[in-house]
Amino acid sequence: MNIQWYPGHMTKARRMMQENIKLIDIVIELLDARAPLSSRNPDIDSLANNKFRLVILNKSDLADDEVNENWKKYFNDKGINVVSINAKSGSGMKNITAVVQEACKEKIERDRKRGILNRPIRAMIVGIPNVGKSTFINSYAKKACTKVGNKPGVTKGKQWIKINKNIELLDTPGILWPKFEDDTVGKHLAFIGSINDEILQKVELTCELIDFMKMNYPGIINGRYGVDEDNSASDILSEIAKNRGCLMKGNELDYEKAAMIVLDEFRGGVLGRMSVERP
Repeated sequence: MNIQWYPGHMTKARRMMQENIKLIDIVIELLDARAPLSSRNPDIDSLANNKFRLVILNKSDLADDEVNENWKKYFNDKGINVVSINAKSGSGMKNITAVVQEACKEKIERDRKRGILNRPIRAMIVGIPNVGKSTFINSYAKKACTKVGNKPGVTKGKQWIKINKNIELLDTPGILWPKFEDDTVGKHLAFIGSINDEILQKVELTCELIDFMKMNYPGIINGRYGVDEDNSASDILSEIAKNRGCLMKGNELDYEKAAMIVLDEFRGGVLGRMSVERP
């Protein structure tokens, strides 16, 4: 399954980030805790060169808790500050300002020595589409400052948001890279909903997700759908379609409808906390 998606506005967004990075003290990179490596944009490392860095693992409530801790250690070992949060509920949000200030303490001290006091830290928030960036910003600023949507690509322009007297945030549109070097990256992003479902082969994707769950989280599919996990993924999807009454005209099984049930329940955490990547 070869997944490629690079809308034109993403090229514009990358150019916009290059133009504005000189205004920035720290780059805050929002990742999906279920797939931190796949939801990292490799371009950010070059764009944010010589800037302070903070990685935020969002949707950590949907990811495997033990794996979350392993990812924190992974980033900390690389010298990157990291916080795990659930932007929707606000869990973990109260830690962010302190971590930003700690990450920028060298800059704050330099300003102090030059007689510059109380200049706000300027942060740029970056992340791929549908990682929860707008929800994070609204939760952080404690007000609805950005347009929030449940589909990729809602944020298309830049805007500055005053978080508090210490921090100003530059929002940017979510950007993906033009070509996935590894097909697995595209698959993982499709699993978690970061790629528009309209361009995906949903039945094929769901069969791959079923195989992943069988191998890494045995018992979950059986417990939720009452099917035999020893069967092939396609047979399991057929059973789910029967059990959930997914039928088309002529009583033929509607595999696509069944596939969307599994995908939606996986993405929404109905099937339990799962991580699709481990360090």
